[in-house]
Formats: sequence, structure tokens, C-alpha cells
Amino acid sequence: MGADQFAERVGRRDLVVGVVGLGYVGLPLAVSFAEAGFPTVGFDVSQPVVSLLNGGASHIDDVAPSRVAALRADDRFSATSERAALGGCDVVFICVPTPFDKAKTPDLSYVKSATETVASVLKAGMLVVLQSTTYPGTTTEFVKPILESTGLVAGRDFHLAFSPERVDPGNAVWGIRNTPKVVGGLSGECTARSSALLAALMDAPDLVHPVGSPAVAEMAKLLENTYRAVNIALVNELAQICHEMGIDVWSVIDAAKTKPFGFQAFYPGIGPGGHCIPVDPHYLAWKAREFDFHTRFIELAADVNSQMANYVVWRLQDQLNRHGMTIKGSTIMCLGAAFKSGVRDVRNSRAIHVMELLQRQGATIAYCDPHVPAIDLHGGGRLESVDPSRVAATPFDAAIILVSSPEWPIAELERLGKPVFDAVNAGGPANGSRERL
Repeated sequence: MGADQFAERVGRRDLVVGVVGLGYVGLPLAVSFAEAGFPTVGFDVSQPVVSLLNGGASHIDDVAPSRVAALRADDRFSATSERAALGGCDVVFICVPTPFDKAKTPDLSYVKSATETVASVLKAGMLVVLQSTTYPGTTTEFVKPILESTGLVAGRDFHLAFSPERVDPGNAVWGIRNTPKVVGGLSGECTARSSALLAALMDAPDLVHPVGSPAVAEMAKLLENTYRAVNIALVNELAQICHEMGIDVWSVIDAAKTKPFGFQAFYPGIGPGGHCIPVDPHYLAWKAREFDFHTRFIELAADVNSQMANYVVWRLQDQLNRHGMTIKGSTIMCLGAAFKSGVRDVRNSRAIHVMELLQRQGATIAYCDPHVPAIDLHGGGRLESVDPSRVAATPFDAAIILVSSPEWPIAELERLGKPVFDAVNAGGPANGSRERL
């Protein structure tokens, strides 16, 4: 079966799609394929997740339970933790986490395990697409040998490609179907098959952008997020300079973004969190060292961003000093725990890191985040969220806003007259006892 015949099968929707990893990337992808008419099998090692999905529920913010329930009722989607269930798939996407360890070295253990799972059911003609964000070369140097250990040859017996995920949790505008897809295959036919399948998922076929190799697609993903990391570091450093000069950095950015060309607004804060921006630059830096190249600019940006949590704690302490208070012995109300507004995802959450820094300096922590009902602080036990309606009535000495949200009772906090440090400009221009970064 050639690429043209494959495209015909795509059009008939008689290809079975498998997705390995049913988290923030994999589940939206699996549900979208099923909604587009493809029989879809989702694989995850977590039996509780599998049971939840097969019961018509969802554990991911961006996938409403009603969508899963409808697909289950029509038998268009099923979840499993049994490898053998993937054996009937014509296409398998690998969508597993790619974190780094304490030394900022890529951790491909999840990719290894997922690829071994696919290898156990690999068959002639199957298309395998890696979506996990990783360093250039992973698809050909890491995934390909594992799959070829079966005796099948990539590009001849089966097809292999990389297409980076572009999931933005909580984004109601840009989703799987309207966000352009980049894809690079091991061969021209690998790319053609992947492009045809992905085009069937999109609102328009021209939203798929094929590139010349998996490495180009892998590097493109790292560029996207490193671009953001570097520019966030720039404004984080600018915020510190502006504070020393007595200039309002938010007004500076608002003024600069009136320029209709050559400028894109980025905003300072406690440092980026989540599964991409804090991680991806380190993947690129690690791979560059293989070529005796040191990414000084990129690593400096990562350092600036990682230090913002300490800087914000210092700014809060400076504010408390002017009120005759210290962090030690104070109860600090922290608004926000997730890595961004409107989600329950706490991966690499800088808000939680700030709480831990405050706790180490002797503060008692209370927090509010309706999307995150409970958190575990390192060495500090489990905390439960205060309801937003009860924040102002909860005993605390000072507050710090770590994530922007319309749910925060900022006006009530200002009326209390207690020190409030707004690290993300959640409440606009400073007012009364509220100061902003």
C-alpha cells in the first residue's frame, strides 16, 4: 500500500488510530481523532485513568466529560492498559512526558517505555508518530533503533515521523483542529502519510506543514518555546531594572506594544512553568554540548527565569519591611497554585515553588486556587485551597498574587489595608497597600 492508497483509507476513515499516553497531549489528540471518524484506541499505564475514561469521564481540563461519554456511547473510543490492544492499530502516536532530571539532563524513560510498547505490536505498514517534545535526533537516534529491534526496517517495512504537540492548556481559541501542525518523516512517504492523516484532523488541509526530516520538526518545536523563554527572561530582567529606576514596567510594555511592527509583548512574572517553556531550552542546550557548542544565550535566559521566584520573595520581604513585618512568623495568603491561570496543571509550577521558598523562610502558607483543591509542599505537608469567597475573611498577615485570575477578590484585599504583592499584574495599577512587580 503506497501513500496514495493510505490517503484513500484516511478519506474512508477505516484506519484505526492508537495513542500511547492519555495526558494533556494524548487525550485531546485521541478524542479529536475519534470525533473525526477514526476508530481510536488510547493506551495508558494508569489503570485508574483507563477506568475513568471508559466510564465516560475525563481527567483533563481541555476535554469535557461529555465528549468522552459521547464517543464511548458510539464505541468510537476506548482506553486500555493492555499492550495487545494496540495490535489492531494502523497508526500509533506516542504522547508521553519528556521531563529532565536534577542535572537538567533529558529523561527519555517515558519515551523508551512507550516505544517498547509500540515495538511489541509493530507490524508491516504501521505508521508511528512521536509527538513528545524532545531534542533533535530523538526520533532517528533513539526511537528508530528500538522499533527496528523487531527486525522491521523504518522507511521500508513501517513508517516513522515526528510531529510536535502544540497544546496550550486552558486556551479556548487555539486547539487541536485549528493550530497548524508541523510534521517531518524519515522518508518522503513517511511524511506524506503523516501529512494526509493529520490533515484529516484539521479544519483545513493547509494547516499541515511538512518539513524535510524529523530533526527539523524537533528543532522547530524547541525554537518555538525557547523563543518564548528568552523573551520572558528579557522582560523579567527589565522588570528588575525598572524597579531600581522607579519606572513602572507594565506601563513601559503597554507603550512599546503600540508599535505595529517589530515588537511582540511579553510580560514579567514568577518565571514560566508547565511542561514546555521551563524544560525545552534545557533539551536544546544538552544536545548542543554533544557538538561542543554551549548555548550561552539560551542558558542565561533559563537562569534569569529560574531566579524570578527568589526575586519575587525578596520584593515581598522588602514590602513587609516597610510595614514593620518579616516573612518569618507571618501567614502569607498565596493566590494561585497552577502553572498558569484557569488550569489545574501544577507541573513545574513556579507558584508552588514560591510558596516553598516562603515556607523555608519561616512563613505559614495559606493558598487559594479553585482549580487546584490541594497541594503538597516539599517538606511542608498537605494544604487545601481556601475558597475565593473566603479569602478576605481568612486570617493572614500579607498576600501575594502568583497567578492572574478574575476570581481573586483584589478589591476586598485592598480594602483590608494589608500588604499585597502582585507579581503578575492581576489587579492593574498599584493601589493602596497592593504593590506590583
